[in-house]
Amino acid sequence: MFNQVQTDLFRKHIGPFLFCFFTVMFLLLMQFLILHVDKLVGKGLPFLIVSELILSNLAYMVVLAVPMAVLVSTLIAFGKFSEWNELTAIRAAGINPIKLMAPMILGGVFLFGLMGYFSNYILPESNHKARSLFLDIRMQKPAFDLQPGIFYEDLDGYTFLINKIDSETDSLYDVRVFQDATDNRKEAYINAERGWLESPDQYTLSLYLYNGSSLRYIPGERRDEQTLERSNFSTYRMSFDLTDLSFSRSNPEQRSRNDRTMSAQAMLAVVDTLRTEQQREIEKFKRNTGQDHQIPFHSEPGGSLNLIRGDLQDTLQIYQSDLTILNLLPNPSTKISSINKAINTIDRYNSELDNLKSNVSWRDLRQAEFLVEVHKKFSIPFACIVFVFLGAPIGMLTRKGNLGVAALISGGLLTIYFIAIIQGEKLADRLIISPFWGMWGINIFFLAVGIILTLHVSTSIRITNLFRRDE
Repeated sequence: MFNQVQTDLFRKHIGPFLFCFFTVMFLLLMQFLILHVDKLVGKGLPFLIVSELILSNLAYMVVLAVPMAVLVSTLIAFGKFSEWNELTAIRAAGINPIKLMAPMILGGVFLFGLMGYFSNYILPESNHKARSLFLDIRMQKPAFDLQPGIFYEDLDGYTFLINKIDSETDSLYDVRVFQDATDNRKEAYINAERGWLESPDQYTLSLYLYNGSSLRYIPGERRDEQTLERSNFSTYRMSFDLTDLSFSRSNPEQRSRNDRTMSAQAMLAVVDTLRTEQQREIEKFKRNTGQDHQIPFHSEPGGSLNLIRGDLQDTLQIYQSDLTILNLLPNPSTKISSINKAINTIDRYNSELDNLKSNVSWRDLRQAEFLVEVHKKFSIPFACIVFVFLGAPIGMLTRKGNLGVAALISGGLLTIYFIAIIQGEKLADRLIISPFWGMWGINIFFLAVGIILTLHVSTSIRITNLFRRDE
């Protein structure tokens, strides 16, 4: 299907592609851990839970890393091809350089299809599981971890204060325990010279105290009566239930989904529902205002409404109104009644109109958010094709196939690309531009630039010739 030159050039993409892919994945993973390490440390989470959380978040990293790897590998492969004068030999043999791009274009189309499917079906499920797991971790109480000189209050009903902890023997010194009153125990204050902890399993904890005393508050028959009981001990044992500190996981399917955890089909169904609700709101507005067509009367500042209000104030003194219809009424009382009805009707109309605008605009914003996510699911994977058209001619023109030059050029291009994606999403969410242009605008621009550069290196067509005047 492909000649030897095309096959060799395609093989030159594989190494840089894999290297760049795993490098970007590592950097994104480190960024994720740095951002969320404070939410994971100190909660006694099982290793499998932390591993599952990391694996669930790898999905969005894959969607970002693949297009980046395509751009870098294309720049390196075609840069080396041009640097070693193979491109000059190909041209001398009468072969159009654009034919060399055919395998990479097909590869880009394949990656686009693969990543489009991944982004639409696998990514939402991974995001949903990661989001549910994050919520479970956020609700998880910290593990039983005593620190010297710091109050520990995460065990319900108890407060601990330890003056010194021997890390080698796990011995506790100058121990104070404040016990809250419950139905089964009385309020107490316990202190001891030393102690140590023993945990036969992850749900039970025993605290052994030595050479101490306890103060217990015993309520009397009356509310204001209370007896203080003091006792000394040489050995004292306290047991605690750590069930509340154990990690409890919820069912992800019982949690609601948002735009990041839904497929394109599900979001389009939501958009269709929002549009139906908008139509119902419009019909409801027409019914409530008694209008089946466009309202011919609008109350603007200084307009008819103000004229009616002014006429109401002067009706008892002035019998001739600026409104012709009022002059046809028989007496001032009828005029006042008519004006009051008109004002009430207009106020009710304005109230219904404001309510309609609020309901419609809110649904417009929700539709924009969902449509942005729908377009994003395919616009970012489509960059796999765009970056082939953009990276191949740039690599031929630079004649440099080393990683440093490729990283520098791709860094600039990717910065522009993702800034455009992020800003396009914000503008589309605010209804300043359409979701299509917000997500596809940078793809269309880069693709146009790539096609122009491809024509530049493969034909005699020059963009500057289009603007040159014939002499």
